[in-house]
Amino acid sequence: MLFNSVTFAIFLPITFILYYCVPHKYRWGFLLAASYAFYMNLHVGYGLLLLFTTVLTYALARLLEASPEKSRKKLCLWGGVLPLVLILLLYKTANPLIAQLNEMIAAGRLSLQPITLSILLPAGVSFYFFQSMGYLIDVYRGKVKAERHFGYYALFVSFFPQLLAGPIGRADSLLPQYKKDRPFVYENVTYGLKLMVWGYFKKLVIADVFAVTVNSIYDNAQAYVGFAFIIATLMFAVEIYCDFSGYSDIAIGCARLFGIELMTNFKSPYFSFSIREFWSRWHISLSTWFRDYVYIPLGGNRVSLWRHCLNLLLTFLVSGFWHGSRLTFILWGGIHGLLQIIETLLFPKKRNGVVVKRRKHWWQLPITFILLCFTWIFFRANTIQDAMWIISRLFWDIERPLNYLQTGFTCLGISPIIAMGMGLSVLLLAIYDLISLKYDVIALFSKQKFFIRWPVYVLFLIIIALFAPKGVATEFIYFQF
Repeated sequence: MLFNSVTFAIFLPITFILYYCVPHKYRWGFLLAASYAFYMNLHVGYGLLLLFTTVLTYALARLLEASPEKSRKKLCLWGGVLPLVLILLLYKTANPLIAQLNEMIAAGRLSLQPITLSILLPAGVSFYFFQSMGYLIDVYRGKVKAERHFGYYALFVSFFPQLLAGPIGRADSLLPQYKKDRPFVYENVTYGLKLMVWGYFKKLVIADVFAVTVNSIYDNAQAYVGFAFIIATLMFAVEIYCDFSGYSDIAIGCARLFGIELMTNFKSPYFSFSIREFWSRWHISLSTWFRDYVYIPLGGNRVSLWRHCLNLLLTFLVSGFWHGSRLTFILWGGIHGLLQIIETLLFPKKRNGVVVKRRKHWWQLPITFILLCFTWIFFRANTIQDAMWIISRLFWDIERPLNYLQTGFTCLGISPIIAMGMGLSVLLLAIYDLISLKYDVIALFSKQKFFIRWPVYVLFLIIIALFAPKGVATEFIYFQF
């Protein structure tokens, strides 16, 4: 079930009303049933994989905690982690391998019949796999106790607001919340609704509108040159941020309706002064998962300098591969790893054992953003060849500046009114993110007078209704991961 679908618009208010009608001791069961209904609305079979993941990690966590020998604990840990990793590898690599085999068959290099099998990646599988693996590792490390109540643990894995694309939760934060009595709190509900509206604005009015132009250029890269690629890449930087963070805002706001607080997932990432800072602000639940369960086990920064650099590179290569087995994703991850290594060598956190406080300069903001946009080219390009074409022709005909700009804008095919709307929406987004560096914007605005607040709320709803793309609901980008 998509957050931006009519089905969800019916599902959520019904679930919300019934939730507060159900006695506290049964609410976990009601939310669990609602979460499975939410997920199985996409495909009935998805529920079986979700249940398998839940039963496997629940049972192994209990067994792990009860095992006195460390060898048995490790066996339980790998007995849970390895199957999930292998299943994820199957989903990530099967279709590209089949496509490669079919190309070899078509070229006559293999005397076989073409393979027609296509393995569908279940929506959200990476996220609840990661959440379940993180729980199992935390039990192994002694950070959390294995949950005895199967229902609470099943809800932890499947809670519908975060199920499809995070934020990836941690057991020590979420499990206690599911067990507490959560009465109806008006402020929680109104805050959650406002955050959801902001998330829908980012997804429907910004991301989906920008996607039309980005897709037309990046999916036909060979037909364009010059300034059109500059604009399309900048638009993709906005699109992917609004798509990802829009989902997170909707998820966090939706959970708030039920009295559950999910972690903040984005903190104004494009106001970062370095790539390192960017990753502390971008999809925080995912980047901290890779930090805690990949980077630190590799040794983190508690090793020699060369090994520290290798750990950074390996972590980001794994992150790139997680997004997809396509070479463009792996290269995207590798570039981010190299940029982190360069920052580590040029601006170490410690020098001779003393913490170095790095000063921030205004010019670091645009440089960081330009570097990020460069890496987004690889993330969005369909092939390495397309990425190389785009990079080699970014400044095509720039020696004639007026022609360079005019040709680029003409290729976009955007009317002046739409262009103005895009500009205003990006300006509003930038103002919101700038203020949110110091304040909770929604909480701050909620303190304003009634005649200021409500016209703005109504205006946002009208804008979403008018400018959101009509027809079939578009998926959030992270569903493909």
